[in-house]
Amino acid sequence: MKKVAFYTLGCKVNQYETEAMLEMFKKDGYEQVESEEYADVYVINTCTVTHMSDRKSRQYIRRMKKKNPDAIIAVVGCYSQVSPEEILDIEEVNLVMGTNERRTIVEEIKKIDSTKKASTVDDIMKVKAFEEIEVSQSNGKTRAFMKIQDGCDRFCTYCIIPYARGGRVRSRDIESILTEAKTLAENGYKEVVLTGIHVASYGKDLRESQIKLLDVIKKINEIDGIERIRLSSVEPILFTDEFVNEVKNMKKVCPHYHLSLQSGCDETLKRMNRRYTTEEYKVIVDRLRENIPNVAITTDVIVGFPGETNDEFKKTYEFLKDIELSQMHIFKYSPRQGTPAATMENQIDPQMKQMRSDQLLNLSKENFEKFAKKFVGEELDVLFEANIVENKFEGLTPNYIRVVVDSDKDLQGKILKVKITDVKHEYVEGILA
Repeated sequence: MKKVAFYTLGCKVNQYETEAMLEMFKKDGYEQVESEEYADVYVINTCTVTHMSDRKSRQYIRRMKKKNPDAIIAVVGCYSQVSPEEILDIEEVNLVMGTNERRTIVEEIKKIDSTKKASTVDDIMKVKAFEEIEVSQSNGKTRAFMKIQDGCDRFCTYCIIPYARGGRVRSRDIESILTEAKTLAENGYKEVVLTGIHVASYGKDLRESQIKLLDVIKKINEIDGIERIRLSSVEPILFTDEFVNEVKNMKKVCPHYHLSLQSGCDETLKRMNRRYTTEEYKVIVDRLRENIPNVAITTDVIVGFPGETNDEFKKTYEFLKDIELSQMHIFKYSPRQGTPAATMENQIDPQMKQMRSDQLLNLSKENFEKFAKKFVGEELDVLFEANIVENKFEGLTPNYIRVVVDSDKDLQGKILKVKITDVKHEYVEGILA
């Protein structure tokens, strides 16, 4: 039996697409091995949001070719879509595929061997239809990422993603989504995470049917076996009064929303081409908190964007301190060739980016601990996902608090009540109720 290994970088969409490609290899008779083990085929599913992800991809390619010189190295995803020639020029690479037509990967592998090279990357800007690849197997997991949308037409000035994923919004057919959700439920998944490149735009291209993201959520909410529905990162503009009033009454929808912010300063947001102000963002945060008890709101923030002065960063810091989001992912701005921000004046030096990042990371830690302490002594439902060490299991509450408990029984895949006892750095401890 031939062996295949996957190495995945980047977002939840990439994780979903890796699972889908893995199923294709298994159906063709391949055995999956861990990413660092000996394999006949190595598939690198790349990200290109930062230079660091590009570098990690190149390092892995060279490391695996040394492990098995006769292996076929296939590189797919965003980095290969944006820079196919650059990747094909890497001596060890045999096959380059972009962010479309991944359903043909097994057939493309059959056409080559470890001495040949091939590329199937096409012009992603011309792609109009959502590529149907799906996940059905549980692989022992409890939470499934389900891709329902691709492409982004927002063109934020720092972002390479529209050039990697296409500038057209491409929404998945709702019947296809529901079929996959039912299959996942039958195979043991209890939670689905609706993901995409710009999930809030779902349905924008489905003018005839007028189906929107809210319609998808409502339909999945009716599926037996699915006990939790979670949204991946979304823009704040999604949360109109109508949307919030609908989701607050759907018990399966998790009270956790990742509202992409990027900056707490209006001047910086304008240079980023973000289409909201800090005032509008705060209105939406307040709306969610007023309507959904114990809601967790998390976000992404970029520090060191070109032209970000000390005063602008101070505005961001004070804004985030004021609204007290439960967790923040902090990114240091990374110039991407081909984006407007890469050629902007007043690029920020790395040391300043690091200082600003450290300040916001400390604030995020404080915010998480303050948020989590509200639940000490409370009983929360936890979906257990993994046995992290002997007799210790971890899982997530609906509002995205990571919980660790001791148990001599296997808790994986179960939703159980846990009494929260203590707050740590990035998680809480509890005892089974």
